[in-house]
Formats: sequence, structure tokens, C-alpha cells
Amino acid sequence: MSSAAGDLPHAPEPVPVPASAPAPTGAERRSRLRRYQAQLLERMHAAKSGEAAAGRELGVQLGAARCLLDLTQVGEIVPFQPGQPLATVPLARDWYLGLANIRGGLTGVIDLARYLGEAATAPAAGCSVITFAPGLGFNCALLAARVLGLRKLDDMTARQPDGAAPAWCAQRFTDPEGQQWTRLDLALLVREAGFLQVGR
Repeated sequence: MSSAAGDLPHAPEPVPVPASAPAPTGAERRSRLRRYQAQLLERMHAAKSGEAAAGRELGVQLGAARCLLDLTQVGEIVPFQPGQPLATVPLARDWYLGLANIRGGLTGVIDLARYLGEAATAPAAGCSVITFAPGLGFNCALLAARVLGLRKLDDMTARQPDGAAPAWCAQRFTDPEGQQWTRLDLALLVREAGFLQVGR
């Protein structure tokens, strides 16, 4: 039995294939990084003031190591500007990278990986400078290769502390993905004699 032409099913309309998005430019990547860091700062401030966020830490990569920083010991996150190099300090140790102008004030920038005798963190686009909280009384900042966002200690498993490491970096944790983290206590770090001895 033949069907009328109007009863035949219509062929589906072709679905347009979206053109591949162009790769973001360097300026777009920097803009996205600034937006991400601004959002992270907002979450950091909320975590500092909110009891529900207790146990939250800032995850950063220092050299090759993943580290956790207590939010109460962190001031702010400042994108590293490769076009504005650090002012070097004569006769300073190699881990003391120099002075950065942050909001009109000079802040000493430390490569903590190099301080621990590990491979240096190369200052480059994508790095950040993490300032110490004013309450620590130490005008200093860490050069971070990457900022990894907020982490909850409750989601991690504590490991045996590293007995060979200084107390400020002895705590070890493993996250649910199996990644290893070192928790830093900046309040103890700024009281370590070697850290206070910047000059050679």
C-alpha cells in the first residue's frame, strides 16, 4: 500500500558542527588566571571567617612539591609579573630571590624549594607570589609555581611525620587521588635561624 508524500517521515536536519575554538592568546590566559585568583581570594576570605570551612588549606606547588598552607598564615595571592623582575639584593643567599613591589611596599620573595636544597622554582608567567599574613610579623612571600586551590584536610589521610624534616614542614598527607602533600607551618618557619639568615 503506497503512502501519500505528506505521510513520509522527514529526514532529520543536519546538526551544525561547531568550529573548533581558537586557542586562547597569552593575554586571555593571563586574564583567566587573574579571574581565577580573584575568585580564590574571595573563597579564602570566606574560609577564614567561616566556622564551616575549618580545616581548609591553600594548596600550592613549590618547586616540584605539593604543599598546604594554613589560611590564617597567608596574606594574599599576587600574580608574578615576568615583565617586572625582582630587585635583587647583593650578598643574599640564592633562595632569597629579591624584593617585589606589592601594593607599594617592598616584600622579600623566597624560593622555598631552593631553601630546602631542592631544584629551584623558575620565575615565569603562571607563577604566583603568596604573601605571609601580617600577624606573622615577617614581610615575606613565597614564589609558587602554581596555585592549586583550596583543600580540606578532612578529605586527606595523615601519614607518619617526616622525622628528618624540620618541624615546620614535617606533616605529610595523602589526598583521595593518592597525591602526596606537605603541610607547612609558616609561623614556625619564620622562627627558624637559617631562614632569618638571608645574607651570605
